[in-house]
Amino acid sequence: MRPRLYGWVIVAVAFLAVSVSFGPVVVFTFGVFLRPLSEAFGWTRGEISLAFTVAALTVSLSSPLIGRLTDRFGARPVVVVCASVYVAAFASLSLLTGSLGQLYATYFVIGLVGNGATQLPYSQSITEWFSRRRGIALALMMSGVGLGIVAMPALAQGLIGQYGWRNAYLVLGGLMFAAAVPLPAVLLRRAKRERAADLPAESAEGLTVRAAVRTRVFWLILACFFLQSAALNGCVAHLTPLLSDRGLGAVQAATATSVMGGFTMAGRLATGWMLDRFFAPRVAAFFFALATAGIALLLAPTTATTALAAAALIGVSMGAEADAMPYLVSRYFGLRSFTELFGYAFSAYAVAGALGPGLMGLGFDRFGDYRSMIMLLTAVSAAGTLLMVRLPPFNAVPSREISGEPLTHASHSAS
Repeated sequence: MRPRLYGWVIVAVAFLAVSVSFGPVVVFTFGVFLRPLSEAFGWTRGEISLAFTVAALTVSLSSPLIGRLTDRFGARPVVVVCASVYVAAFASLSLLTGSLGQLYATYFVIGLVGNGATQLPYSQSITEWFSRRRGIALALMMSGVGLGIVAMPALAQGLIGQYGWRNAYLVLGGLMFAAAVPLPAVLLRRAKRERAADLPAESAEGLTVRAAVRTRVFWLILACFFLQSAALNGCVAHLTPLLSDRGLGAVQAATATSVMGGFTMAGRLATGWMLDRFFAPRVAAFFFALATAGIALLLAPTTATTALAAAALIGVSMGAEADAMPYLVSRYFGLRSFTELFGYAFSAYAVAGALGPGLMGLGFDRFGDYRSMIMLLTAVSAAGTLLMVRLPPFNAVPSREISGEPLTHASHSAS
């Protein structure tokens, strides 16, 4: 198959695999299994929820290491090993015996290897295969996450109702294995071995990790996504109770959540298309500004219309984040240490994503409503937007620290 076409095979493999990755399965089915586990073993919801915290923290800590391994050995061995362990650990939850230690240990393993089966290693493959169309290729891959978020909770709920929670874990594990292991094992290839002469071999270009972390651009990127993640995830985690507290019915609140999910997928595709045509920091800043507007809209009197509008603006911005992060890392720092650097950015995003919801909860407990925290998160989102605007042109990275020619916004050939 021609190299130009094979790149889209990589995108299709990644799309399918990330639809059963950590976010869609572990995050979005956790609440579905919470009550059955509590009823089966008498555990409190707080005790069970601690398992999620263990996995989330472990994911954030292990991401840079997974990135380093991917940069060194390529995506395929990392994906195959991590996905196999991830799937086996998730399926083994069907064997829980009533020990909280067993539950926590299993989620520790899931968190340790979970990001090795997500967009983190697949982004490396896509950035190797694509240059001019890198934005839309990343967006199509990330649409798989959106598909999984829509499908997995409903599937898990149906399986539990029909076959019980133990069999649900097993069936989901089987589906995860089919989507995340055989195809990557066979089809993932390093682009530098397959590219034709008219396609740029970028894989050797770029900064080392040590050089990148000494740049102002690196810390600006981390700060932008940290602030935006805290603001968006804080609002998303509390959106349903916030709307319910203000008098919206359960159906209207659920509709707002569905609208958010749909606009997240739309935001990913729109961002990918725009990243390939316009200066990426301005594209990201545009969507971040929409997020700020959406969060601020939650301060207005709540009606079905304002709730849906806020959900749409927040959703489309969340979709933009997922595309913009790997794109910016690849354009500013090249591909030499891309995945490890992306791992650090992802860790900052994940930590902020855990802090935001907790901050919202503490604020509600302190003040009795969400208004003060919404005002704070609006300011946090605005700060992230302003920092994104301050990012310089892609060729601002000192060329003496790059192997080969400096990467510029206009210098990338088509893929």
